[in-house]
Amino acid sequence: MRVLFAGTPDVAVPSLRAVLGSRHEVIAVLTRPDAPAGRGRRLTPSPVAEVAAEAGVETLKPQRPRDPEFLQRLGELAPDCAPIVAYGGLIPKAALDVPKHGWVNLHFSLLPAWRGAAPVQHAVLAGDDITGACTFQLEEGLDTGPVYGLVTEEIRPDDTSGDLLHRLSLSGAELLVRTLDGIEDGSLRPQPQPADGVSLAPKLTVEDAHVDWTAPALRVDRVIRGCTPAPGAWTTFRGERLKLRPVTMERGRGDLEPGKVAVEKSGVRVGTGSHAVVLGEVQPQGKKAMPAADWARGVRPEPGERLGA
Repeated sequence: MRVLFAGTPDVAVPSLRAVLGSRHEVIAVLTRPDAPAGRGRRLTPSPVAEVAAEAGVETLKPQRPRDPEFLQRLGELAPDCAPIVAYGGLIPKAALDVPKHGWVNLHFSLLPAWRGAAPVQHAVLAGDDITGACTFQLEEGLDTGPVYGLVTEEIRPDDTSGDLLHRLSLSGAELLVRTLDGIEDGSLRPQPQPADGVSLAPKLTVEDAHVDWTAPALRVDRVIRGCTPAPGAWTTFRGERLKLRPVTMERGRGDLEPGKVAVEKSGVRVGTGSHAVVLGEVQPQGKKAMPAADWARGVRPEPGERLGA
């Protein structure tokens, strides 16, 4: 088929590369406009745009997919199908109706669970054991379209959302190509999503990533892993923000009050609503990430000092 690929961040790159290497022809790529990045805030193409440029594929970067110029070009291209992975914008009905086989979205959950912008983060936050990726027919509703196929993925006890999303981006890329193959040869027909089991996964805010030390250690661990790398879990110490990387949970030691810091040979321990956790890497405001032990040697927490106080 002649396809238009839509996507923007790193997580969409494996899918673009897989489709470029398939029997289908990528006639154009739709991605978000160049955005400021780095210390100099220089306008930088998206990761998908960079791969498209390497492949010599026409790249479309409208401010909005409803812009008349984009809709006109889409009509001229007349793709058979439009695979889409983490594009970052709503596709209007005027664009949805152009490809003969519609738009096929690769979504990183087992729909109808975790519809929305942050399915992987919410799966980790909720303590799910299994998640996955699925391909479905894009329609105007929020991730409501009929499903073509799926792959499953175990969520490991130490997975961050970044770890899990990386694995899903690879297995999902293979699923996307198999889906396009099945659409072309007529062997795949999308099936409606079940009415039961719907859950929503809105984008996480900075406040969602604020660690509550009065919560049980299990919840603290999930919040930190679910918010790594983005939006980045954090707390405060002496009035300044301290970013947190994944922690190690202790079992059976409830000797520290919530947020209380204890620097020991075994590591930097912090109390929670249940048992303590041992900090991994931390990142003080305006500095690079460092092992918690190095941070503690620099700030020298006083007896009884707390995080989040």
